[in-house]
Amino acid sequence: MKKNVLCLCALLCFSVQQGAMASSDRLRLTGSSTVAPLILEMAKMYEKEHDGVRIDVQTGGSSRGVNDARLGLADIGMASRELKPSEQDLKPYTIAMDGIGIILHRSNPVTALSQRQITAIYKGNIHNWREVGGEDLPITVVNKAEGHSTLELFLKYFSLKNSQIKAHVVIGDNQQGIKTVAGNPGAIGYVSVGTAQYEEGRGTAIKQLPMGGYAATVANVQNGFFPLSRPLNLVVKGEPSPLAMRFIKFAQSDAVHGLIKAQFFVPVGPL
Repeated sequence: MKKNVLCLCALLCFSVQQGAMASSDRLRLTGSSTVAPLILEMAKMYEKEHDGVRIDVQTGGSSRGVNDARLGLADIGMASRELKPSEQDLKPYTIAMDGIGIILHRSNPVTALSQRQITAIYKGNIHNWREVGGEDLPITVVNKAEGHSTLELFLKYFSLKNSQIKAHVVIGDNQQGIKTVAGNPGAIGYVSVGTAQYEEGRGTAIKQLPMGGYAATVANVQNGFFPLSRPLNLVVKGEPSPLAMRFIKFAQSDAVHGLIKAQFFVPVGPL
């Protein structure tokens, strides 16, 4: 009987050790739909170079990334914005820079909109493109869902409240926004400058408008001219695990600059 108990204890101890070992070789990242595709590519590269490591990447918005990191539901959160004063219990690690730009369908003849015009369009005070120099075509307002930092930064820049926006379509991630605008000649939306520039290069039927007198380009984000720019951050609470810290350093290293540039973001050096 005593021998059986000892064997059971040994088996349990072995299972716990195996579980701990598996945990130390796995990372879970959740959050920003802007950061996630980039991190997914980094994760693939990291896994190839580190046999046995598995990295799970899930989207859901920057708010999810912050909350999951805070609650221990993710090893690392992804946030495409700076941390708020109420989030100072977390530590950010910036891996790249990006901008947020206005996009229209490529066939739309409008080449620029003032801040006042964009605000009026999103508040429902301008309903037709002919009111801003375009064709006689109803405007379809595309807005971001709650919980996404792109929405928060857009609202802040244009001094809007989400309750003021008269949206016809509410989307989650950048790809949904781009697909919606590309499929609707009367649509207007706002997405990552890097993602939009990448899609334009692939022939997707969208175009970006200038903002503050500067073209919505990665170059203008990099030189600091584009007015609506943001950091792409990995966030953790407390001291990250050894594996999480190694991956963060990898995500900030020169080794991934090619991946960052391939997605039209701006690389930054380690903090």
